[in-house]
Amino acid sequence: MTTETDASYDAINDYFYDQGWTDGLPIVPPTAQRVDAMLAGMPGCDAEELISVVPPKMGRATLRQVAVNAVMAGCKPEYLPVVVAALRAVSEPAYGLAHRQTTTHAGAPLIIVNGPIVQRLRINCGTGLFGPGWRANATIGRALRLTLVNIGGAGPGVDASQTGHPGKYTYCIAEYEAANPWEPLHVTRGFRRNDNVVTVVNAEAPHSMTENIQTEPLEIMRTFASSMATLGVNNLYSQGHPVLVLGLEHVQHLSAAGWTKRDIQQSLFELARQPWGLMKNRGKSKGPRFPDFVDRNDDSSMVPIINAPEDLIVMVGGGAGGKSMFLPTAGGQSLSVSKIIV
Repeated sequence: MTTETDASYDAINDYFYDQGWTDGLPIVPPTAQRVDAMLAGMPGCDAEELISVVPPKMGRATLRQVAVNAVMAGCKPEYLPVVVAALRAVSEPAYGLAHRQTTTHAGAPLIIVNGPIVQRLRINCGTGLFGPGWRANATIGRALRLTLVNIGGAGPGVDASQTGHPGKYTYCIAEYEAANPWEPLHVTRGFRRNDNVVTVVNAEAPHSMTENIQTEPLEIMRTFASSMATLGVNNLYSQGHPVLVLGLEHVQHLSAAGWTKRDIQQSLFELARQPWGLMKNRGKSKGPRFPDFVDRNDDSSMVPIINAPEDLIVMVGGGAGGKSMFLPTAGGQSLSVSKIIV
């Protein structure tokens, strides 16, 4: 896909679009000069190193090919290590990339970035973190997506998602560690605070959970649980690693009351449930798995959205206000993966 041409920008974009090499938006032409400049973002690395074999086409994603897609996405060279780490993460078996590339589910690879690199690259973690206006967020997520489409072959006609969602263009945020009174996500997952880490989750679109009245932690959790354990959400039928992005006002109420991140996870593990009798003839009740403690002979047996408290990904992000975000996932078929950024 590397090109050297005097053709106009419009002609190049038309050609790439006709070949199925874009996400529908204009791309930056990946000239050899631009690709070499992008590769300079990972000095000393072999441009022909194989990063991943990407399903379903089983295309070979070398560092050079990833750089091509990063150029097309509009990345700066310093973003390339984040894109590479995210590709390594989605390539782990736990993520289940082959199925994620072809499923009818509306998930997309959400990249969550932690560590000092967040400030250095200016990855938005605050107000509007899921929205537009930040080059790093927009182009890092887009580069991963273009790699999955162009090298993995998961473009239109292969990607069978019934509806998709805007995260299939780009889906990259950072945790607001300075506003987090607890350990940040990557530390919870066993990394050091100064490590730069990506966590990738195949997530649906974020759903806003408003609680502007209650300030007592348990009551905030009741509001969250009602939003999270809806009868149509995949996590209720096959659990997995859904994501809770705590807004700053809710964080302040919870931390002031002495609650820990583990308290939040434990509370939602207990509260975000539905009775088996209400679930058994709807949704994905004949789906792949349920926790062992769910008794399908007892209609009052309560089914949780996670198998264990620690399976709920809890992070801090966003701006001022009484809103937090819930991001459902495909369930146990696709689990989150964290990778250090090299």
